[in-house]
Amino acid sequence: MRCGILRASQIVVHKSRREMLLLRGHSILRSYRISLGRDPVGHKLQEGDGRTPEGRYTIDRRNPKSKYHLSLHISYPEAHDVARAREAGVDPGGDIMIHGLKDCQPDPSDWTQGCIAVTNEAMDEIWDLVPDGTPIEILP
Repeated sequence: MRCGILRASQIVVHKSRREMLLLRGHSILRSYRISLGRDPVGHKLQEGDGRTPEGRYTIDRRNPKSKYHLSLHISYPEAHDVARAREAGVDPGGDIMIHGLKDCQPDPSDWTQGCIAVTNEAMDEIWDLVPDGTPIEILP
């Protein structure tokens, strides 16, 4: 990470707008067009449903060797997600990330397994601007 740059204090994702905002306080640092899970409407219920979760989570780790350029891990599933899945008798899934594209693929809409995808150029920027521990709110 480069020194001297303003880092995001929060990420807000608007699924219906296919938009991700990096915020510092109340100011927008950056805005990105995103791709979501292949069945993006509604909260992620179980492994393999193709949905991107909704709610408040945290960026809890990063993967510089991701198959999808770079990736930031989102803390899904939280305890409430696990409890809801257990009650339904299903696996909540996991490994939800913000990531780039694989092998310079085109950026088609809504192709992931539930992750949030951006261009590799955007992911380079996000990597530098988003520290571990940053809260992320994913809205419908």
